[in-house]
Amino acid sequence: MPDFQLAERLASLPPYLFAAIDKAKEEVRAKGLDIISLGIGDPDLPTPDFIIDALCAAARNPANHQYPSYVGLLSFRQAVADWYLRRFGVSLDPQTEVVSLIGSKEGIAHFPLAFVNPGDLVLIATPNYPVYGVTTEFVGGIPMYLPLTDENDFLPDLDSIDPDTWKRAKAIYVNYPNNPTAAMAPRSFYEKLIAKALEFNVIVVHDAAYTEMYFNEANKPLSILEIPGGRDVAIEFHSLSKTYNMTGWRIGMAVGNASLVKGLGKVKENVDSGIFQAVQEAGIVALNQGDAYTAELRGIYRERRDVVIDALKKAGISCRVPEATFYVWSKVPGGVSSQDFVTRVLKQTGVVTTPGNGFGAPGEGYFRISLTVNTDRLKEAVLRISQL
Repeated sequence: MPDFQLAERLASLPPYLFAAIDKAKEEVRAKGLDIISLGIGDPDLPTPDFIIDALCAAARNPANHQYPSYVGLLSFRQAVADWYLRRFGVSLDPQTEVVSLIGSKEGIAHFPLAFVNPGDLVLIATPNYPVYGVTTEFVGGIPMYLPLTDENDFLPDLDSIDPDTWKRAKAIYVNYPNNPTAAMAPRSFYEKLIAKALEFNVIVVHDAAYTEMYFNEANKPLSILEIPGGRDVAIEFHSLSKTYNMTGWRIGMAVGNASLVKGLGKVKENVDSGIFQAVQEAGIVALNQGDAYTAELRGIYRERRDVVIDALKKAGISCRVPEATFYVWSKVPGGVSSQDFVTRVLKQTGVVTTPGNGFGAPGEGYFRISLTVNTDRLKEAVLRISQL
């Protein structure tokens, strides 16, 4: 039998973080342990009925059974623009400043194909969603990682980047509210980032998937597009996944600078066939009618957050109190490595957590808990961890 070798771009990749977690989880389950999975950020609550009903109705329409538009139904893009205006006060042209995505991951993964050439330098704040760096390397770009630490409130130190590096950089990736640290970025950070991007002609790629998972109405997460100059330099990725519990539906959007949106749309014309139109119709309903539901969802996650924070403190485990996202970023107790700790927790207790270093080197010494099981199971999970 022939021995077919993977392309170098794949052969050099480490195992995808969450795929490796799933494999370890199945090995432990096979031994009979009760698994409580706090690893992957996949909401446990169902998509609300009003969205499902909209999908069912749209799926019966034969007009939705044909190939969809690559860039998305104009009606969906208009709903995105309406939502951005209502939520952030940002006025978008749905024709030129909005493109639909088969989930934000798809768009983030394809973006470097449009703008990053071999040898281009790409700045990536880390710990980070692994897709930023992987797809940069796929197209021959050179990632340079900017450490996020507790000491700098998990914000990249933009002033520490020397002018020559800024001049070489093609793009910079940031993500707030942040996965995995749950940190938020203040207006002053975006203002400085935009100023640097304008000065050195750098594209800002902002992953904003968690803006609706916040816990303080007086301090809502910002869109970079609402900051003066943001629309000149930035493309922002968003998703319906977390906001409306639609992770499996694969629907999201990229918005912002028209040339950046157009470039991503050109890639999509050549590599995918768009989102099933019935899903887009349901997405329109979610965006137009889902605000009250999302507010209820925030209340559920706030309760879960408080349960976990209280339990971790009682167990002597240090953690940040998240202002947003459904993650808790905690310090590994006992001076062991992140990987050793989460492996021991999984094998001895059946609780799945995520090692901080899986998101980048500065994540070493931390582990991430996802608030994606009910309150009772969260209490049980932290109790098991505390008894190690």
